[in-house]
Amino acid sequence: MKTFENKIALNLDRDAQVSVKGFIAPIEYTQRNYHVDWDELSNLRVAEPEKQYPASIFQAFLPSEPVSVSECWQVEEEGALTLLRQLSPNPQLELKIGGEDSYGLWACLRAYNNAFAEILFRIHAEFVLEKGWLAPSQFAGHLIIDQNEKKVAAFKMHVPDATLNFDVRWKIRDGLRGADIGFCPQMELCAGTQDVLQDAKFTEAITQEEALQALMLRFYKSAQINWIPLEEALEIAPAQQKPIHAISISGPLFDESC
Repeated sequence: MKTFENKIALNLDRDAQVSVKGFIAPIEYTQRNYHVDWDELSNLRVAEPEKQYPASIFQAFLPSEPVSVSECWQVEEEGALTLLRQLSPNPQLELKIGGEDSYGLWACLRAYNNAFAEILFRIHAEFVLEKGWLAPSQFAGHLIIDQNEKKVAAFKMHVPDATLNFDVRWKIRDGLRGADIGFCPQMELCAGTQDVLQDAKFTEAITQEEALQALMLRFYKSAQINWIPLEEALEIAPAQQKPIHAISISGPLFDESC
């Protein structure tokens, strides 16, 4: 990835107000029908459909120092948790579902010009339910800053669409916990005009794919491996006199719904 030397400072007018809408659509599928048999899961809905926040909450997504395009930094926990409570009252960042790589809140400056700056972010969190836990694959999103007005032009935090995009653990009885995996078509928070950057020309930028890759590398050591198809490995291995390490998996390596 190309490196950039120019750095910009990102700030918000902390007294401005931001109206955020929240959505949780009914769960469409779980492998073991927990979304049918477990009332708490079948009735899962957004805690607050709309809420006003001071812009200072979104300052948590901004770096404390000037940054360059492609640079990553950690999102402040309390600001992220405050927003997640609009979806469900009890979010937590230390996951009961997931592995050692699961913890983290990271953001990356993707692009900027004289008018706007776009930040992409990735957060791993889960919701504590009365009788269990629900862990989305990830919360991905963007924050677009109006640099002239120092206001939030757009914000979106969502669980990406995938065949399976969340895990659950259900405390069934006497310490017995059942596990399931499923699909929720919409779990998100949003504010502002999402297409505000349409046709925008940037002073400096990386692609969305490059920014997402930079964020993924903050979570998963496996993302640092140069994975290649087996057919290609069979050609390279004899020439380099190296063994082949073949891995078969039943789900993605790079999110928590696996």
